[in-house]
Amino acid sequence: MDYQRINRRLEHKGRIVDVYTDTIKLPDGREAEWDYIDHKGASAIVPVNSEGKIIMVRQYRNAPERYTLEIPAGGLNRGEDRKLAAMRELEEETGYCTEKVEHLLDLYTTVAFCNELISIYYTEDLKPSKQHLDEDEFVEVEAYTLEELVTLILNGTIQDAKTISAILAYKAKKNL
Repeated sequence: MDYQRINRRLEHKGRIVDVYTDTIKLPDGREAEWDYIDHKGASAIVPVNSEGKIIMVRQYRNAPERYTLEIPAGGLNRGEDRKLAAMRELEEETGYCTEKVEHLLDLYTTVAFCNELISIYYTEDLKPSKQHLDEDEFVEVEAYTLEELVTLILNGTIQDAKTISAILAYKAKKNL
């Protein structure tokens, strides 16, 4: 016997996520209710400038109630290609564009209760462009060396999972 979803009940329909209660039949035959969050998916990018510095964005995040330092990222538009979404977010948030990106990794952000899958890319071919922030976005653009970012990860300053994974994966790729 395996796990089987018997029912899914919508609890809240949001702008970014929908929240459900799932009734799951367990391997021993009992039933349990589990939270499930449906997310449309996202893409992110590690943008490296000609000096070898990584372009980062600093912005206020409501959930941790603080400013965070992150790689540029954002949700997918309906039917949008993940690579093109990463390129779009790069330009929107940082004011840089690129035509050449490489896939780095895919990750689920919180496998216990959410299906959000983020595809992460990198580029070392940046061109100046123009920032196109959403009405409610206020983003500071900053540049760091890879070593500085690893230090910020290890000392707990950077706690964003996609950023940590992306920076460490990029570091591993460069050290191969």
